[in-house]
Amino acid sequence: MSNEHPPTVGEHTRAAINEDWAATIVGLVLLALVITGVIPTGLVP
Repeated sequence: MSNEHPPTVGEHTRAAINEDWAATIVGLVLLALVITGVIPTGLVP
């Protein structure tokens, strides 16, 4: 048996919030690249 314990609710919530913020930042960066023309409009559906 392992001595490791499952993550607590606080640890799990903190990880989920970090993943949500990462996805938000990536989405905003992609949006900015499309608006500025770095990504051509042909690649955007």
